[in-house]
Amino acid sequence: MPVKKEKKETVSAFEARRLNNIKTNNEILKDLSSTAAKIAPPPAPKPQPRPRPKRQPVEKREQPKRERAVATRASSRLKGETLAKREAEDLAPASLFPPDRPAKKARVNEDLNLGDILVEGRKFANGVDAITGLVALPRLGAEPGVRTFDEDDIKETTDEDLRRMREKMNSLELYDKWAVNDIKIVPQRIYSMGFHPTEEKPLIFAGDKEGAMGIFDASQEVLEVDDDEDANIPDPVIAAFKTHTRTISSFHFPLTDLKSVYTASYDSSIRKLDLGAGNPVSVQIFSPGDDDDLPISAIDMAQNDANIMIFSTLSGSVGRYDVRTKDDAEIWELSDSKIGGFSLHPHAPHLFATASLDRTMKIWDMRKVSGKGESRHPALIEEHVSRLSVSHASWSPGGHIATSSYDDTIKIFDFSDATSWKVGHKIKEKEMKPSSIVKHNNQTGRWVTILKPQWQRCPTDGIHKFAIGNMNRFVDVYDANGEQLAQLDGEGITAVPAVAHLHPSQNWVVGGTASGKVCLWM
Repeated sequence: MPVKKEKKETVSAFEARRLNNIKTNNEILKDLSSTAAKIAPPPAPKPQPRPRPKRQPVEKREQPKRERAVATRASSRLKGETLAKREAEDLAPASLFPPDRPAKKARVNEDLNLGDILVEGRKFANGVDAITGLVALPRLGAEPGVRTFDEDDIKETTDEDLRRMREKMNSLELYDKWAVNDIKIVPQRIYSMGFHPTEEKPLIFAGDKEGAMGIFDASQEVLEVDDDEDANIPDPVIAAFKTHTRTISSFHFPLTDLKSVYTASYDSSIRKLDLGAGNPVSVQIFSPGDDDDLPISAIDMAQNDANIMIFSTLSGSVGRYDVRTKDDAEIWELSDSKIGGFSLHPHAPHLFATASLDRTMKIWDMRKVSGKGESRHPALIEEHVSRLSVSHASWSPGGHIATSSYDDTIKIFDFSDATSWKVGHKIKEKEMKPSSIVKHNNQTGRWVTILKPQWQRCPTDGIHKFAIGNMNRFVDVYDANGEQLAQLDGEGITAVPAVAHLHPSQNWVVGGTASGKVCLWM
């Protein structure tokens, strides 16, 4: 039988073109290889390896097999595997692909304006301004001696009243009877300070990290010495007492009882120093049970009631205690984080403001206390949330609250109508926004006491103002509008006067340093 001839398969136009392209590409590669061989010199012969002495076989220890809990991902590129589809696409010419196929994304080499390349979408609707909060530049550290407020600022002041106040406060001079280095009021770092309310002389109190309380009478005179240059000037008379076993965190000087000074400490106690006794004694008026730890961060009392003590703690609570009784204090758990500072409204002492590590400043009303057990607390009127933790909330006689925060701001809130608030009052959202925000370096670090604003309690000039330490080794003074009134400095200040206070009525300013020394301006 004749063999049946199979029909020859016809090649499609696409296949013919593909085979032709492959043949052409191979010829080009061969041509390139032959050209390169003519140009490039042949590789140098490899040197013969030196014979190495045979090593003694090392007995291998069997390692226990470890099974992977999860399969490890591996790169197909590193394993030498390639995808057939990708390889075929690379070999095929562009003319074989449909015209609507998207082109490969090309790199953009020119400068890009961020406003022109915003990503669309609900989550990304903040615009260019949001980058300042997300990608903050590293903060500049302290720059000792570099002023942020000077005589030019005073000269450029257009408001006459403000200019007079600035000139008055900047005219204060550093105490010069002794150098700053000679006025070491306590052995360790100063954590708290205050002026005694007497106007007869500047009587300064300070508390340090280890529980020592120092007292310095700045009215004392320097004893006369011979004109001999080598004669030593006697040190000032300073009294220091170890009244607490841990950091003294706060002082309180009742304006109605000038013989009493209250101190609070991280050792969980509040003590009263009686200056009127023949032999002054420090009496403990409050402490929790023997096994309880309640580090106290601040204390305050109403001006017209020297019997009720209000205090805040590092555990996030606020307590109310009647010093006339031996009963337990009423403790309100107000925060899961520490409360670093608080204060009563001077003319509406049923109101108090707390500053917490949880980034909030909250306002509370003690006229309405409700709840049971740990849920019992005063009525929360409103709160303000900052970007970072809030160190202190200080309430002025005029109703302004000043806060310092680790977001490098001092915020001032205007609640001048707070004395008229009824029980159950709620602050509107727009009223809870700061009336002034002052940029201020509050990055104290580990070795400098936290910067806290402290208002003058009853200024004789009628101008409500507060003092706060400056990381560049100054003390700053601001008014209730956030206007800077002064930046106090002087010769011999070699550390940050972090703890700063104004005398309750006189324009005297004191600052305390980490070395236990005092700077006084009068």
